[in-house]
Amino acid sequence: MNKIPFNKSPVVGMEMDYIREAIDSKYLAGDGVFSRKCEATLENMTGTKKALLMPSCTAGLEICAMLVNIQSGDEVILPSFTFVSTANAFVLRGAKVIFVDVEADTMNISPSAIKAAITPRTKAIVVVHYAGVSCKMDEIMGIAATHNLFVIEDAAQAIGNSYKGKALGTIGHLGVFSFHETKNITSGGEGGALLINDDTFIERAEIIREKGTNRKLFLRGNVDKYTWVDVGSSFLPSELQAAYLLAQLENKDKILQRRLDLWKTYIEKLSILEKCSLVTLPIVPSYSSNNAHIFYLKCKDIEERTALISYLFERGVMAVFHYIPLHTSKCGLELGEFIGEDINTSIESQRLVRLPLFYELTKEEVSYVCENIIEFYDETKNGRI
Repeated sequence: MNKIPFNKSPVVGMEMDYIREAIDSKYLAGDGVFSRKCEATLENMTGTKKALLMPSCTAGLEICAMLVNIQSGDEVILPSFTFVSTANAFVLRGAKVIFVDVEADTMNISPSAIKAAITPRTKAIVVVHYAGVSCKMDEIMGIAATHNLFVIEDAAQAIGNSYKGKALGTIGHLGVFSFHETKNITSGGEGGALLINDDTFIERAEIIREKGTNRKLFLRGNVDKYTWVDVGSSFLPSELQAAYLLAQLENKDKILQRRLDLWKTYIEKLSILEKCSLVTLPIVPSYSSNNAHIFYLKCKDIEERTALISYLFERGVMAVFHYIPLHTSKCGLELGEFIGEDINTSIESQRLVRLPLFYELTKEEVSYVCENIIEFYDETKNGRI
């Protein structure tokens, strides 16, 4: 068996054709034909009021922080179990990040932990839909409404998923997608999108994205010249990224169905280990759909996880752990604070191991991965399986 990597970027349709078309057009800067087609597709797909392509999901989060006017002294609540960009975007605007615990079953932010962390300085809640599985959005939006807080959905992993039938990224005031090469849908390496669900943010988002100028209004004929009107930066991806992304978006259902088939194969093959109480497999609550972004299992502890990852690596399988809780990091300790009890974040993150899952992965390769995991537990647990 050849080495099975953790991830490979999918190529499924017209990627190369669209890239050639973009090059032939002689227009490669942002906001061209392919960018507009991608944004229209995202708007139709999700129902958001406005989608804007970004060079990365990180850039989208940074614009969110600007749009909700984060300033020095503000507090922003988010899970500690997340990627650093979730925190960085708000720290850059002067906020103190308040880390709270996650729920063990989904690794998503705990609504009760959010409620306990709110102070008069709290400005926003950032939820992260881990593995694409929805957070408990009704509870979270209710908490936010009670305290007059903004909700930003870090839906980096959640494209194609929904909460009670409503697309993730469109429930909070703002949402962001990632199109990094590790995601289900990619724009050729890096990329993202900002979803604007509150009309009042649209015009300013377009200004911030265009270096703080009102160029968009000028191009639409709303003003006779454009100039510097606000703080901003360069938040436009190139047409080459958009061309690649459009081909992926056109094949979204095909990509997601393939991943879901593989995800279900993992569940089927590894369920014997869960029945023997040797591992914990992921669950998808009834309120969430499943875009099969990540397949993970949880070992007994970090020592067992380390041994399993090494065992698989020796047999040509690349399995990896995930986030180190941000509140334990150097910058997390300096720039933020964990509020409440760390019941699940540290312990559960140390148990979690992600298995290969990508479009070109075959069911035979999934079976090989599962066979080796079962063999590992059979050897280490003295034939208990």
